Formats: sequence, C-alpha cells, structure tokens
Amino acid sequence: MAKRDRRPASGPEVTGTCPCGQGLPYADCCGRLHRGEADAPTAEALMRSRYAAFAVGDPDYLLRSWHSGTRPPRLHLDPTQRWTGLEVLDTDGGGLFDSTGTVEFRAHYREGHDPGTVTERSRFVREDGRWVYLDDDLG
Repeated sequence: MAKRDRRPASGPEVTGTCPCGQGLPYADCCGRLHRGEADAPTAEALMRSRYAAFAVGDPDYLLRSWHSGTRPPRLHLDPTQRWTGLEVLDTDGGGLFDSTGTVEFRAHYREGHDPGTVTERSRFVREDGRWVYLDDDLG
C-alpha cells in the first residue's frame, strides 16, 4: 500500500461555518480534511470538502485530493471568484463500501458583482483506500 500524503494544508485560517453547507464549524468539518487529520468517508463528503477548499482558497488540498492519473501539476485559483453556495443535486454510489461514485452539484459564485453557477457531475474513485476526485462527466 502506498504511503498517504497527510501533510497539513497551507491554506488560510478560517473561522465560522464551513462553506460546504453542512452547517458545522469549518474547523470541525472540512477543516479537518484540509489539515490532513481525516479522510472523507464518502464521495459526497470529498466533493463538499473540495468545494470548501475552493471557497477558502486551498489549492494544496485540491491537488492532494485529486487522482494521481488526472491531477494537474499545479492549480491556480482565481482570487476574484467568491464561492457563495453549494447544492448537491444527485449522488450515485460513493458510500462507505463503494469503490466508485458520482456526485452532481451546482456551485454558486460571484465575480465582482456578477453571479454565476457551475453545474458538474464529478466522478470519484478510491485510490490507496481513500476517496479522490477523478474527473467530471459533463456529457
């Protein structure tokens, strides 16, 4: 079994409610995953933690939670984009005993005064026993 990369994220300190929409404090929710203290138990939990990483500006976590075969060498987040909400539309698989799963979601953002949305059907797989983002299945 390959060694897991559990280095703490170098992202910003975040206080308040987690951006993932679960209603928990960030430190006790996705913050634990971002810091490498826990792995996401389901594909949906990983997707929510990745959304939260976009919202708090943590590209290191996004790269660590990306499948090794599809992960880009680096990731630059647009500092003008503010992520404002997440809706989970559908899930298929991705549970505690699954090896694959998909999560369809709609993410809301603002760029300046202009609102926008991204709708995606993300595919997740287990790599070295933990959930990772594989790619999107847009069509």
